[in-house]
This record gives sequence, C-alpha cells and structure tokens, in this order.
Amino acid sequence: MRFEKRLFDILASAVGLIVLWPIFVVIAVLIKIEDGGPVFYRQERVGYKGRCFKMWKFRTMVVNAEKLGRPLTVGRDPRITRVGYWLRKFKLDELPQLLNVLSGDMSLVGPRPEVPQYVALYTPDQRRVLDLVPGITDPASIRFANEAELLAEASEPEKFYVEHIMPEKIRLNMEYAARANLLSDILVILQTLLRIVR
Repeated sequence: MRFEKRLFDILASAVGLIVLWPIFVVIAVLIKIEDGGPVFYRQERVGYKGRCFKMWKFRTMVVNAEKLGRPLTVGRDPRITRVGYWLRKFKLDELPQLLNVLSGDMSLVGPRPEVPQYVALYTPDQRRVLDLVPGITDPASIRFANEAELLAEASEPEKFYVEHIMPEKIRLNMEYAARANLLSDILVILQTLLRIVR
C-alpha cells in the first residue's frame, strides 16, 4: 500500500500542477492586485514521525497575520482578505500543497498536519497520528468542513479546539488509517471535491 500510495501521489500531484498552473497564475495576480503582498504563505507544520516542514498555501490573510492573532481561524476572521475569503471558501488556497505532495512531505490523503504548539499538547496515544504521512484532505476535514463556524460559536475557541475538535480529528484519522487503501483514498478525494462543489 505504501508504494502504491506514493506512486499515486507523485503522478496525481504532477498532473495536477501541470493542469492547474493557469489557475495558479490567476490566483497569484488577484492576490498581488489586492494588497501587493506575497502570493504564497509557508507555515511550519509537524509531519511524519514528528518532523517539521513548511507547508505551501496561497496567502489568504493580511501580511504578518500570525502576529495579529491566534493560529486558529474563527468565523469571519478580520485578518482574512477579500480574495482570501473566496480562496478559502472553495479550498483553492490549499492547491500549492501539491508541491508538498510531490516532494514527499505530504500525501493527497492523510491527517491534516498540525502546528507545533498544538502537537506539543498531544497525549502519548494521540502522538500515534504522527506515524501517518499528513495529507491535503482526510475524513476529518470533510467532517469538520465548518470548523471556523464551530469555533466562532465557542466561548473559548482555542480551548474548544484542543479539548474537542482536535481529539476527534485524530480519532477519525486513526480509525480511517486502520482500513485505508488506494480506493478508499480516491473516494475521500472525490467526497472532498463534491463537498466543495456543493
């Protein structure tokens, strides 16, 4: 399964980058026109076996947004730009992660990589999720597609994330990994695309 999964990741991400490059150019131009800042945002995430890497994303927030608030996005976060709102709505900000997949830091399907400060809070049992290669999408991403809205309803968003959402995401991913195969990965990708279209 590991060899098949990696081969699929390489082929699919390479094809995706070739096919989608015109969309990359349009998005880059729109981001530049809005505020003249950087097109991409590279954030440190914790990957396979606890190794840190820089994850690629189209920038959807104001420059230096990480210094203006928490790492979580809660509701209609005022740091999100107008272009960024639409990129997030249709998950287009995640497209550059095909570069992470091609380089081997990520897979198309796997647990979303977490930021170091939240990984530091993992219990020994939760750290087992680090034995999985992180991905662009996963069952937990589909289940918590409305995460920002859920956090906006919480009186203490960060506490609610750490105590409720994060453990449930890990549980869902470990449960999926125990039965995952190439076909189930393809189904997760299709479910993700369907959710975006809807």
